[in-house]
Amino acid sequence: MSGSIDDLIPSAAHIREEAARKEAEKAAEYASLAAAAQAEKNALVEQLSRPSGKTEDEKVQLAATVIQRAVRNGLTEVQVYRFPNSMCTDNGRAINQQEEGWEKTLTGIPKEIFQLWSDYLKPRGYHIRYQIIDFPGGMPGDIAITISWSN
Repeated sequence: MSGSIDDLIPSAAHIREEAARKEAEKAAEYASLAAAAQAEKNALVEQLSRPSGKTEDEKVQLAATVIQRAVRNGLTEVQVYRFPNSMCTDNGRAINQQEEGWEKTLTGIPKEIFQLWSDYLKPRGYHIRYQIIDFPGGMPGDIAITISWSN
C-alpha cells in the first residue's frame, strides 16, 4: 500500500464535517435563490398593483382581440388574467367566500379589468368571474379572471 491509511481514508469525524459544510453551502445557496425569487415576485406584484398606464381605447382593443381569438378557437370563455391573492386588500378572502362587494378588494390591473368589464362588456352581455384557482398549504393562492359570453 502506498501512503498511510490516514491519507487514504479520512476519519469519520472529518467526513461528517465535510458533509456538514457541503449541506451548509447548499442551504445558503437555496436561501439566496429563494430570497432573489421572492424579491422578484414582490417587485412584480408592486408593478401589477399600479394602474397599467394604458388608455381606455387600448384596453378595449386588447379585450376585443382576446375575445375574438377565443371565439375563433370555439371557446365560450377565456381566462384573461391570473394574479397572486396578495393583490387583493384582504388576500382574496372575499372572493373565496363570494361575499357581496368583493370587487372593492381589488387593486391595480385586476381592478382595471373589473372596471373595463363593468363599463364596456357587462352592458353587452358578458360575464366575469374572479376565482381562487389554487390553494397552496390549504390557503387561497392565485386568482383567475375569466370572461364568458355564454348563458
